[in-house]
Amino acid sequence: MRITFLCPHVRIAGGVRAILTYADRLAGRGHRVTVLVPAHGRLRALGRRLRGVQPDWLANFRARIEWVTRWSSEWLPPGEVVVATAWQSAPIVAAAPPQAGRKFYLVQHYESLYHGSATTVDATYRLPLQTIVISTWLRDVLRERFGRDAEVLVTPVDRALFHPLAVDAGTTRPRVLMLHHDYAWKGVADGLDAVARVRKTVPSLHLVGFGVKPPREPGGYDEFHENPAQDRLASLYSGVDIYLCPSWDEGLGMPPMEAMACGAALVTYDNGGCRDYARDGETALVARRRDVEDLAVKLERVARDDALRRALAAAGQKLVTTAFDWDRAVERMEKIFMG
Repeated sequence: MRITFLCPHVRIAGGVRAILTYADRLAGRGHRVTVLVPAHGRLRALGRRLRGVQPDWLANFRARIEWVTRWSSEWLPPGEVVVATAWQSAPIVAAAPPQAGRKFYLVQHYESLYHGSATTVDATYRLPLQTIVISTWLRDVLRERFGRDAEVLVTPVDRALFHPLAVDAGTTRPRVLMLHHDYAWKGVADGLDAVARVRKTVPSLHLVGFGVKPPREPGGYDEFHENPAQDRLASLYSGVDIYLCPSWDEGLGMPPMEAMACGAALVTYDNGGCRDYARDGETALVARRRDVEDLAVKLERVARDDALRRALAAAGQKLVTTAFDWDRAVERMEKIFMG
């Protein structure tokens, strides 16, 4: 098949990693895969189309990246399948001519909550596109709000990248890892509040932060890892005891899954997307959404109870590394595309 993905950028991010991994693995199965990416800055000046510039964090990428000054329905190459991957690209795919192929919409978050005008974004979920979602929560959102059915294809963890490593952190325990982000809905303020509450009874708690950008104001984290490279993430995850996810809403949530695959116990808000892997009391402790007190209670339980922490970590690791598999996911996407 000739398959075209519309991808917003090729920087390291959970959703983009999933798009490019599908593109790469489908190309590896013999399909001709093109990823259309809007050019920015100097790339834009080089012309309407630019080929051959690959993401520097993906080795031996097998699909073709094609940079364009902007997405346009008329510029879509002929093929059998064309895939929108965000609300901005969905109208482009919906307006595509028949020769672009069957039209799909890979939904990785309910973007109406935080990205763009809710009215504009909601309209994309009503477009005549075959929809694939990455979590059962997103399937339920589309069904309940828009009367749309969707195929559920949970994004797997790359087990070649994310697995336990021997790490001697050399700090007090427990070590708690949290993603830092400027978006309010990522819940960083809630996470810092919960940690401060737990430190009253567990003063040895060591908070580790990581993210593309460091916090604007110092304080809160005992150590911070700025924009860690791909090959350092497994070491970072393996060197902590607990992964804390205070996000209010997630389409799925790859960092928690990656941390679980590396042996960390998960404490998370019930953010929707986590329901496919965070089973309260079994594979994680799950707090009520945006209830900081409950989040702190759950974090304290795991921080103080070594046996519970080990049990959650073992069950969580087993689930995320066996229930979801890249080979099976790519094969299923291929069958969905073939109809």
